[in-house]
Amino acid sequence: MQTEDVAAAARKPSLWRAFAQPAAWTMLFFGFSSGLPFLLVAGTLAFWLKKSGIALSEITVVASAGMAYALKFLWAPLLDHWRLPLFHRLGRRRGWLLFAQLGVVASLLGMVAATPANLGSFVIATLGVAIFGATQDIAVDAYRIEIAPLEDQGALVATYSLGYRFGILVSFALAATLADHIPWPAVYALMAAAMIVPIVANLCAHEPGAPLYQSPTWAAALRHSAVDPFVDFFRRYGAALASATFVFILILKIPEQATIGGITSPFYLDMGYSQTAIGTITKFYGVWVGIAGTFAGGAAVARWGIWRPLLVAIAICGSANLTYLILPGHHGSLVALSIAITAQELTLGFLGPPVVAFLSSLVNREHTATQYALLSSLVNITGKILGVFSGAIVTATGYPTYFVLTTLAVPPAIVLGLFLWPRVRAAGA
Repeated sequence: MQTEDVAAAARKPSLWRAFAQPAAWTMLFFGFSSGLPFLLVAGTLAFWLKKSGIALSEITVVASAGMAYALKFLWAPLLDHWRLPLFHRLGRRRGWLLFAQLGVVASLLGMVAATPANLGSFVIATLGVAIFGATQDIAVDAYRIEIAPLEDQGALVATYSLGYRFGILVSFALAATLADHIPWPAVYALMAAAMIVPIVANLCAHEPGAPLYQSPTWAAALRHSAVDPFVDFFRRYGAALASATFVFILILKIPEQATIGGITSPFYLDMGYSQTAIGTITKFYGVWVGIAGTFAGGAAVARWGIWRPLLVAIAICGSANLTYLILPGHHGSLVALSIAITAQELTLGFLGPPVVAFLSSLVNREHTATQYALLSSLVNITGKILGVFSGAIVTATGYPTYFVLTTLAVPPAIVLGLFLWPRVRAAGA
């Protein structure tokens, strides 16, 4: 990947090409499949729990089921090296994806059957949605990397992101609006039904032709799938640079991940907004702002390479959390909420393409699926851990203090990024 920045600067993003190629349409539906369950175990779930009378500190703990997305690297090697019985007839990638999609549907229906009134069973079903949803992400990332050459990956990421945002739109904005008119179990049943669309797309998709690694022994298979991907990263970059890169990855998205979990939905309700207003502004409106930010981030990477847009995105995305401080002084103000959501979604959208490009530049294609799963897990896990304790922090200090705390990672991330920029590029990214 030594010529990544040069090649990126030379290419011009083509919106027509992104939507016209068959693989892009496939990724649009797969993006929807990945986006739909994500907030159903985080922000949307928090609405249901709060309306059911669950305490805020418990809401954020239950909503931390989304931590499975940050731990997906633990079982990612299975998707690289093990064919599922029966499902493997669709192929390695599509078989695993169908298995995960059906698991999401079954787990959502489990949440419907249990309801928060049976909290133990409800939490188990919620964990199921998160684990199967994270498994979807692994399968889709591997599919994207293997279905098209490197020069087409930008188009596939763009259409995947668009589908993902539509999935978020349905699972948050539409779900929150419907919940003002029908019971929450009925809403989640409709979300399970919405998974039929990407399941059909999977059944109609083309399977990548990447060969399955054949190991002569179980020990060799274990070493190749679970050990080599991690050793390879340190071998290529050296212990010191690899460790510093890992620290950078761990802190660069703390502000984003610490606010997209279970804390913001109760915050909006406590600020005097209805579920309909929240859904309309944060997602129906916010999704289009986010799409604009995503294409701006993609164009910035294409024009200036990875590092400049990445550092700018870290700074503006983290600082945008401070716009939440407007809301406590303007209870129920749609203008104040619109300002905060515009800043949030625009900067979050802008951050996405540079982060994906950066993580992809670090991956050795011999271990693409496992290494990408590891790196994309690490980039989210620290903020998610902070999100687990967000309810307790807010209860002790208030919302404004929490949102300020989420921005404290920005200065060290920028400094470390400036340190790594020339060194990681010289090492090959």
